[in-house]
Amino acid sequence: MDWLLPVGVFVFCLFLSGFRVAQEWERALVFRLGRCMGFRGPGLFWMIPFFEYCRKIDTRVVTVNVEPQETITKDSVTIKVNAVLWYKVVDPERAIVKVADFRSAVYQIALTTLRNVIGQHLLDEVLRDRDAINEVVWRMVDESTEAWGIKIEMVEMKDVDLPQGMQRAMAKEAEALREKRARLIKAEAEQEASEKLTDAARLIASHPAALELRRMQMLTEIGAEQNSTTIVMMPSDFVTLAHEVTSTLQQARLTTPESTTSGESVSTTG
Repeated sequence: MDWLLPVGVFVFCLFLSGFRVAQEWERALVFRLGRCMGFRGPGLFWMIPFFEYCRKIDTRVVTVNVEPQETITKDSVTIKVNAVLWYKVVDPERAIVKVADFRSAVYQIALTTLRNVIGQHLLDEVLRDRDAINEVVWRMVDESTEAWGIKIEMVEMKDVDLPQGMQRAMAKEAEALREKRARLIKAEAEQEASEKLTDAARLIASHPAALELRRMQMLTEIGAEQNSTTIVMMPSDFVTLAHEVTSTLQQARLTTPESTTSGESVSTTG
């Protein structure tokens, strides 16, 4: 009967060795003699010693940094693109049974899909429609990994590196566009200013007193600058008188040739 105690201790230790603990974010996929028996956890669970073993799968969201890759756009421009991928395991059984290394498989399919999608777009579209390209890549990768029990949460392009020559060309193009926009704005401003000045001149011409007020305002502005400008004041009546004299002289010059021509014609008739 002395052998019963060692045997009992051995059986008890063997029984205790079958207990396993899975964390809250882990699932344990149990295999019995090579056959998948499903997953267990989280928490404490028991397996048959020597006949069963488990592989723990992390079900949290995993972040994968896709390294920069050289790819050619649709308009034959070579660029470097890197991205970030977020995914999680939703079916541990398929993630282990259907694919040998689901982490490497997800990374490679994301890398290949990114290069293929970039190759189907022009450079301007890659720079302008990054959200649309991210959505296309996300859908394609998610459809490909669905059979492996993987859920793609999001795909985002981080950086797009352009060649130095292309960067200089795009900088020149942007500078030309900004200069064009500035000239258009300046021309529109000058047009509006000319229209306002025309309206102001018409209004001042119809109200001579407004010209005097404007002149007084101008003098006030000049005096506020504290400069040494000498101003000679001249009444506006002089300007009006000079304008009338000039108009009278012009009319006299026009009427004199007509009188001379009439006198010559009378002498010829006589």
